Amino acid sequence: MEKFVLNVTNRERKGKGAARQLRAKGFIPCVIYRGGQSAPIQINTKEILPFMNIATREKLFVTLKFEDSEKQAILQDYQVDPVTGKLLHVDFMEVSATEKIRVTVPVVLIGEPIGVRQDKGVLQHGISEIEIEAIPEKIPGHIEVDVSQLKVGESVHVGDINFEEGIKVISDPDEVIATVTAEEEEIELTPSTQEQIEPEVIKKGKKAQEEE
Repeated sequence: MEKFVLNVTNRERKGKGAARQLRAKGFIPCVIYRGGQSAPIQINTKEILPFMNIATREKLFVTLKFEDSEKQAILQDYQVDPVTGKLLHVDFMEVSATEKIRVTVPVVLIGEPIGVRQDKGVLQHGISEIEIEAIPEKIPGHIEVDVSQLKVGESVHVGDINFEEGIKVISDPDEVIATVTAEEEEIELTPSTQEQIEPEVIKKGKKAQEEE
C-alpha cells in the first residue's frame, strides 16, 4: 500500500457555516475516527487533493502529522459538491500497524478475454470491490484480476483469487468479479419501456447534506 504524509491541525469550530469559511481560506474540514470517538481536524486543500485523487481509486495508508504527534489512518469517506464536484469534507479512520482492520479494496481487471478477442463476446463487470481483513501493511492498493483466459460463458469469482498470506477475505467467494457473455443483442426501446427507465444516481462519497 502506498503511503502519504499529510500535515493536519485541530479545528474547534463546527457546523456548515464554519466549514464554508474554512474552505474559503484554503482548508478542507476533516474528521478522524478511532474506537467510536472522533476528532475534528483540517488539512490544506492543495495538500489533500493529490492524496484524494489517488485515494478514491486506490486503498492508501496515510500518516496524519500533527504539530507534536502522528497518527496512521486510511480514507473512510468523503463528500463532494453535487454540482461543482469540489471536495467538501473528508473522514479518516485511525489504524494501528498491529491491529487487523476490515476494508474494501478496488478490483482492477487485467487483459482482454479470449471470448472477446476470438468470439466477439462481451466482458461484463461484476463487483468492483472486495472486502478483506488484514493489518495495514498487508492491505493492497488494489486487487488485479487477470481475465485474459476467460471464454464465452466463463466467469471469475472472488473464490478464484489467490490472496497473500495474512489476508482474510470477507466478501462472498461466489460473488462474480467478471464474466464473458455472448454478443449483446440491440433492443429497441418502445415508448412504454422508455417511460419505465429511471436515471441512475451515482454516489460520490457521503451526501453533501450530511456535512458536519
